[in-house]
Amino acid sequence: MKHWLIKSEPDVFGIDDLKRVKREPWNGVRNYQARNYMWKDMQVGDLALFYHSNATPPGVAGVAKVVSEPYPDKTQFDEKSEYFDPKSDPDNPRWWLVDFEFVAKFAELLPLETLKSDEILKDMVVSQKGTRLSITPVEKPHFTRVLKLAGCKL
Repeated sequence: MKHWLIKSEPDVFGIDDLKRVKREPWNGVRNYQARNYMWKDMQVGDLALFYHSNATPPGVAGVAKVVSEPYPDKTQFDEKSEYFDPKSDPDNPRWWLVDFEFVAKFAELLPLETLKSDEILKDMVVSQKGTRLSITPVEKPHFTRVLKLAGCKL
């Protein structure tokens, strides 16, 4: 099993939204590296830290699980979608996604500053300066440490 960090703005789609809908396609990703993680690396059962970005403060809000094989992101073909890609071909889709399912919401958000100041987590990708990818891999010791700091038992 691999571990991930997925970012979303809480006013667009936050952990409470995932809890309410239970399962959601992770659409709209338009970065090739993040797309490749979903398309080629994620597997059903992988766990992800759900991170609230562009929030005050930003931080990890909970946990989600990959619950589907990758499939084409249909928003790339929808001319009314902000994620429409006129260069994407239905016979050879450019953008792929997986579905995530709600697992847990932390009692309190674990702020980015806490991650950066923790000796174990200082090397975590999200803690690095200039890291902007919406999906990043997380090493198992980092994942376990975040759960411990959040008081979350899975």
